[in-house]
Amino acid sequence: MLKRNTIQRSLVLETVGKLQCHATAEEIYEAIVHDHPNMSRATVYRNLKLLSEMGDIRRIAIPDGADHFDHLCHDHMHVRCEQCGRVFDVDMENITGLEKHIHDRHGFLFTGYDILFRGICPDCQSPSKQQG
Repeated sequence: MLKRNTIQRSLVLETVGKLQCHATAEEIYEAIVHDHPNMSRATVYRNLKLLSEMGDIRRIAIPDGADHFDHLCHDHMHVRCEQCGRVFDVDMENITGLEKHIHDRHGFLFTGYDILFRGICPDCQSPSKQQG
């Protein structure tokens, strides 16, 4: 059983790496089940959770939306298109030490942060998309 889980976990990790598009769990499942129809949705979701907890992939929590998964685990920022919902990397230097500027009144021990910008992607800005 351990070997099977390792194979399934490797397949999920490989798929996240191949997609490189900040895919949702459902999109990752659809990509896997296309070539491996016996892989269950629960197995994919469970392995995504485990891989993100292990630090092999990065889970991007999206307010009012499905989590997305990134093959890049280093600290960096993202932008989400307000029209199509896709998530992209932001090309800028990562801000470090931001948590040092928090005036904490609630007793938190801050362990990190994620910054998610909002915008409209180039595809959704195109005239043909706006007319449709």
